Amino acid sequence: MKELELKYGCNPNQKPSKIFMEDGSELPITVLNGKPGYINFLDAFNGWQLVSELKAATGLPAATSFKHVSPAGAAIGRPLDDTLKKIYWVDDLGELTPLASAYARARGADRMSSFGDFIALSDECDACTANLIKREVSDGIIAPGYSAEALEILKSKKKGNYNIIQIDPAYKPAPIEHKQVYGITFEQGRNELPIDNSLLENIVTKNKDLPDSVKDDMKIALITLKYTQSNSVCFVKDGQAIGIGAGQQSRVHCTRLAGSKADNWLLRQSPKVLNLPFKEDIGRPDRDNAIDNYIGDDYMDVLADGKWEHFFTEKPAVFTKEEKETWLSKATDVVLGSDAFFPFSDNIDRAAKSGVKYIVQPGGSVRDDIVIDAADDYGMVMVCNGVRLFHH
Repeated sequence: MKELELKYGCNPNQKPSKIFMEDGSELPITVLNGKPGYINFLDAFNGWQLVSELKAATGLPAATSFKHVSPAGAAIGRPLDDTLKKIYWVDDLGELTPLASAYARARGADRMSSFGDFIALSDECDACTANLIKREVSDGIIAPGYSAEALEILKSKKKGNYNIIQIDPAYKPAPIEHKQVYGITFEQGRNELPIDNSLLENIVTKNKDLPDSVKDDMKIALITLKYTQSNSVCFVKDGQAIGIGAGQQSRVHCTRLAGSKADNWLLRQSPKVLNLPFKEDIGRPDRDNAIDNYIGDDYMDVLADGKWEHFFTEKPAVFTKEEKETWLSKATDVVLGSDAFFPFSDNIDRAAKSGVKYIVQPGGSVRDDIVIDAADDYGMVMVCNGVRLFHH
């Protein structure tokens, strides 16, 4: 197949629409089910690059949950503890395969943003992962292959219309890429920079203790940022992104956005949230929305009289600001990655509030000394690798 006609482009009025190889060669993908659209393919191809690089960098299966050309979550296949299984709604699925664990993490970190995602997997989709995906609201998936059982499970989604794409893992794109904006063609070399330990050697802070496990988390942050719309900042903990701030004009706004998502991830693990008395008939998406309101500033949207009865068997107590601050103070050893330098130390101050201990960023600001001093004040370890990772 050398080209594939699409229903429309980004919006229904944008016709005609198709994907094709400019050199006339075969497309490196096969659509096994459904009819993926323009944005689906943008998410699929960006997501596939991300998980391929995560697998190469860490040696573990990887997954990402994409929405509107940026990842809502990305992770490698480390085992889940009981708390994570519960907040990711997979505690009833028994033992998960490494690939299923990777997707549970990628989907679960920011479930509000992952609703209706496009999934990318680094490895052949197995039945365990397919069963996890089957019950989530998702637009489609791309992977290098599918077991026969997994394919049948996924084909049953969305009344048989779930988008399933298989990509040739041996495909290598041309080293020069092009895009058009306003009828004008842009050309650039592909960003083929490998993300490896060589980028983590320039430690600029007084604290230079950088464990190997943290190096993996730093690589996860950098690879995630490589495929996130800029400006972008990524918080990572134990093999998964826990907060991604994408597409903000101000870097501190990226940090605040990613930090607030990381805080939500941690607050969801508190006993007060874990023990919310949900009614049995409340679905996962509605639980996610209720939890997001409960731990946020709009908690009365679910706790007011006449509201709480829709979600809970009894009225929960307010999760007070003081209680939340106490729980968040337990956050530690979080990694923060940035796709460009920090121009001001306010980013470091905000990062510290979410338990950040390790930072990887390009450096190169005229205020680097101020930023490094701020990291030293918090006892952080900061790597300046000189590599910018803008993605547009």
